[in-house]
Amino acid sequence: MELSDQQRQAVKEWLEAGASLSDVQKNLKNEFDITLTYMDVRLLVLDVGAAVKDKPEPKPPKAEAPKPPSAAAQAEDPYADELEYEAGQPHEEEDESFGKPQPEGGAGAKVALTLDRLVVPGAMVSGTVIFSDGVKARWMIDQMGRFGLEPETPGYRPSNADLQAFQMQLRSELQRHGYA
Repeated sequence: MELSDQQRQAVKEWLEAGASLSDVQKNLKNEFDITLTYMDVRLLVLDVGAAVKDKPEPKPPKAEAPKPPSAAAQAEDPYADELEYEAGQPHEEEDESFGKPQPEGGAGAKVALTLDRLVVPGAMVSGTVIFSDGVKARWMIDQMGRFGLEPETPGYRPSNADLQAFQMQLRSELQRHGYA
């Protein structure tokens, strides 16, 4: 189908205003009663020498600092303190410092956490952690939500402060990557 100069000019104006190909197709139908396929509209745009403008990508909203879960949320989640409590380790009734934020220069502040780009087989997410005393460990969370920690030093148990810092960093990273 051959378009008049007025129709070609209208197509150029629509495209300069940011119209998509489907918008051009609809405008041709509504204003000039011209029905074209999507492919015909693409060829028409090339023919008139115009270009479709890319829509700017929306800016992601600023991420707020992760808020610690409320006491009610932790009470509902039976695994909320899974990383802090292990057999033989003090639990919240036995340890006065349990659940209190560590000072910025404390032992827990030096925990370094990474997520693997290629997840280990059988895991939903995995990575490595280096505790404040320099001991490195591999960690993973499987598809059932079970957590695993395998230190390089057999029998190693990180301090409660390190475990708490690790848990906070892990939650933050998982939320940042869309897992939570």
